[in-house]
Amino acid sequence: MSTTTADREEFVRLTDPYRRELLAHCYRMLGSVDEAEDLVQETYLRAWRSYDGFEGRASLRTWLHRIATNTCLTALESRGRRPLPAGLGGPAEAPEEPLRAPVTDVPWLQPLPDALVDPATVVAARGSLRLALVAALQHLPAQQRAVLILRDVLAWRAPEVASLLGTSTAAVKSSLQRARARLDEVAPDEDLVEEPEGAADRAVLDRYMAAFENADLDALIGLLQDGVELEMPPYLEWYSGKKDVLRFLQARVHEKGTLRMLPTRANGQPAVAMYVRGADGVLRGHSLQVLTVAEGLVARITAFLDLALLGRFGLPEELS
Repeated sequence: MSTTTADREEFVRLTDPYRRELLAHCYRMLGSVDEAEDLVQETYLRAWRSYDGFEGRASLRTWLHRIATNTCLTALESRGRRPLPAGLGGPAEAPEEPLRAPVTDVPWLQPLPDALVDPATVVAARGSLRLALVAALQHLPAQQRAVLILRDVLAWRAPEVASLLGTSTAAVKSSLQRARARLDEVAPDEDLVEEPEGAADRAVLDRYMAAFENADLDALIGLLQDGVELEMPPYLEWYSGKKDVLRFLQARVHEKGTLRMLPTRANGQPAVAMYVRGADGVLRGHSLQVLTVAEGLVARITAFLDLALLGRFGLPEELS
């Protein structure tokens, strides 16, 4: 096609406002920030190549989501699901024992920094970005995943989804029913409920950080739900119940001043980066922890030990 600088400037001006929304969409589909960013780039490349054929029969937003969805479905043809440890087996039973070797050949689910998504998107679709839901979506076949996101998150009508996927409205409705039933099997309802955001979340996070920095296990006891779960990809071991989680932490949290915690947010949830002081006095990154808070207590700790994630959150790997 013959294009001009003005054409490209118009394309950028009109489509760029949707970039962060499309990133959230691709992240829900793939469970990976890295892959989502690549697919958003591919979406924009495909959109630019076909921009002269955009006739405006649907909104530009809908058109871009159609391209992004198809781009994700193509990518998923050659990718397996991205799990968390709790999705691969039962909880471990010896919290005091050393962890086995990390499993590095599994494409683990990644957390999504809130900073990469428009604040309005985080608020309006916060439940759809929660870590538990994104993990549960990984259990669905790609097309079911797309149907559920398009219908339940983006509120597309069934005929619109059918048109995108090249299927019938009846097939879309059936696929949505199966997807919802599967989610009910793999994720308890309370994991998918949107918790109100506010001062209570931050108060829990502040107490959580202080408990670790002060090596105050009694304070941690008061913060954890009885059924709290702790998982730490890339390790397969995970722990369920306050007793086992505390036994795991007691074996590893020793002295006040050896840990530093920095607050952040991921998946519309409170999160924290943990740093551990080495023998040389340098605080080095240990994990990026996403907290599920319910009724003022911590219900789940998902500690990602991939230090590359710290950069994604604008955090350093070392502190002075």
